[in-house]
Order: sequence, then structure tokens, then C-alpha cells
Amino acid sequence: MKNFRSIRRGVQQVAAEIKGDCFGVAYRGSSLETVVHSIAEQRQVFKGADHAFLWKPKLRIPDIYEHPGNQRAFGQLLDACVCCDTEEHVLAEIHRIDALKIKGLGPAVANILYFLHPTITPPSNTAIVRGYNALTGHNVKLGRWDEYLAMRKGLLAFNQRHRDLLSNDLGAVAAFCFDIGAGLYAAPPLADDARARAAWAADLAQVRAQAAKPAPSEADDRTHTEIQGWLRDLGVALGYQVWIAQNDRGRSFGPGRLGDGCLEKLPSAWDGRAGADAVRLIDVLWLDGQGNIVAAFEVEHTTSIYSGIVRMLDLALGGHATELHTLFLVAPDRREADVRAQIARPAFSRIADLSVRYLPYSELQRHREAIGKFGAGMAALDKISHRLT
Repeated sequence: MKNFRSIRRGVQQVAAEIKGDCFGVAYRGSSLETVVHSIAEQRQVFKGADHAFLWKPKLRIPDIYEHPGNQRAFGQLLDACVCCDTEEHVLAEIHRIDALKIKGLGPAVANILYFLHPTITPPSNTAIVRGYNALTGHNVKLGRWDEYLAMRKGLLAFNQRHRDLLSNDLGAVAAFCFDIGAGLYAAPPLADDARARAAWAADLAQVRAQAAKPAPSEADDRTHTEIQGWLRDLGVALGYQVWIAQNDRGRSFGPGRLGDGCLEKLPSAWDGRAGADAVRLIDVLWLDGQGNIVAAFEVEHTTSIYSGIVRMLDLALGGHATELHTLFLVAPDRREADVRAQIARPAFSRIADLSVRYLPYSELQRHREAIGKFGAGMAALDKISHRLT
């Protein structure tokens, strides 16, 4: 949910920039690149989501960079879909953009619309289409809105028939098609052939058994909740009040819950403030005795780094954070390059004015007990983290 909200806000920024005629004429470095890159980070199914938006000079596509009218039409689509909340309205906007026949701007846009309306617009890419065709025997073609809408109709019907196994969120049924289209496993035989179905069931059982084995590179990975628990306990040991993201506090951790012993609500100064809802979703906050937020931590375990940065900005620029000492992005050691790449994006130019640091898991694990026992204030964390801005 955090990432859905952050991507939604990013889409609003893209639409506002296009409306204000300040979007520019390039994808690289734009707010659109930031949003699509964040989408591509979410899950394997979205990998390569930015390909459709990259400028291809020989083909002159997608034609939203050189053609101001097409760019405005694209911005209107995003703006309208951010604001609307009904299937009828969303489909009307899709038909409107389709009627314009903007070269190179096809159903790949559905990957953005999905994060605005996950129960209305399924994502779309080559593997999803291939898997859908294998599953249903249809011949949906990639790259056309009318073909996408036909696939959407079929996915909704399939989803309805198997609601006990799938979800209202169309990302589930799309991911199912993606796995088939990517060759993870085969679709069941379309013909009612007992021998073919038995062979398919045997192959499926083998794939499931293989998938149940943890990947060696992930077997020893720390969990997002565990890192939050470390930061919670360290904050308490240093004498701070601790806030755990409101959607995480009920998670099991140790003998109790992650939110045990933590604040039940943020100081009243945040009530009604712009961006307050996003601040309440920051993974861990440390507050002093006067209720001032002195440190904020976003744990970027596997999720989009972009969304964590957006919440940090909401905190730092939203007022009532005058005592804020440092913003920490806490992530596995191997993600430091990704963190730095995101921080360097033009969309986050304001973050250069803030104190943002990268705290690797290994340093937190190695020193947290000593800091909790002998440390005071924030000085020790500054020494084991790396400055990003």
C-alpha cells in the first residue's frame, strides 16, 4: 500500500508538470522516468516496464515528447484516472486516448493505470499476453488498446470464476498469466485429454517442489520486520520514543508484536498536516521527550527505494520537523548503488538540502548492541552510516 500511494503521487506530479508545460521533451531524467522506474522495481512482472516509454529516435516513438498535443493528451489521461473512481470513467479515458492513435503509446500505459486502479486495470506486457493466450486459447495481440480491453474482459471473467484462489486485485491474475508466459510452468491442456492433463499435473508438481526450495542468495536475508525490530529496540535503548508504521505495528516480532511499547499516535502537531498520512507510514521514527521527530528510518528491503524517499520528503518538508536530525535509508549492503542512483534523480533535487544517510544492514547488525549499551544521541549512527547528499 505504501508503494501504491507513492506511485499515485508521482503520477499526479507527472500530470501536473505536463499541464503546466514544464514536463520537457525527454524521458531520461523526467518525473515520468522516476514513476516508471519505481513501478519496474516492484515485482518481476513489472521488470522492463520502462521500455515502452524510452524514446526510440528512428521510430519517433512514443510520440509524447516531440508532439505537445499528444503529451497533453497523455497528461489528461493520467490526471483523469487519478481523479476518477469508477470503471466506466477509466474505460472512457482509455477509449479517448485510443481514438487519438498516438504512435507508440499503447497498453503499456496500463502498468501505470494499474497502480491507480488495481481492481479495474490489469497490467500488461509481452509475458502476460503470451500467458493469457496459452491459458485461454485466444490470440490477443500486443500493443493495441482494443486487444488489451478484450484481454481485460477475459481476465475479469477468469478471475470471477476462481475468486477463491485469486484476488480482487487484478495484479494476481496478471501475475498468474505472467508466470505461464515466462515459462515458469505450462498452462493446463485446453483439450479434455486425460493423459495430457496427467502429464501437465506431474510437471506442475515438479515446478512447485523446486519453487519451495529457498534460493541460496535469499536464505540468509534479514526480513523487513526484523530490521524494524532492531531499530525499535535501539531507539528505546537510546531513550527515544518510537513510532512504528501504522500498517506494520501488528506484525509478529519475537514474543509479541512489532508495535509493542511504541507510540499509539503521532504528536497532535501532525494532525491534518499535508503529507501526514505518508509520514505515518514511515517504517520507524524516533522522537524525543518533547515529541519532536529526531530521526526517521525507511527500510528498503526489496521494495521500491523511490517510495521511501517520497515519504522522507513529506516528513522533512511538511512542517513540525525542525528538530529532525537525520533521514536514514536502511537497506542490504548490495543496494547502496540503487539508493544513490535514486537520490541523484532530478525529481529529488530538494533532497540535496536535507541530511540523508545510507545505513547498511551489516553495520546495523554489527554495532546495534554496543550503541544501545554505550551510545548516546545520534552520533554513533552517523559513524556507521554513509552520507548520501
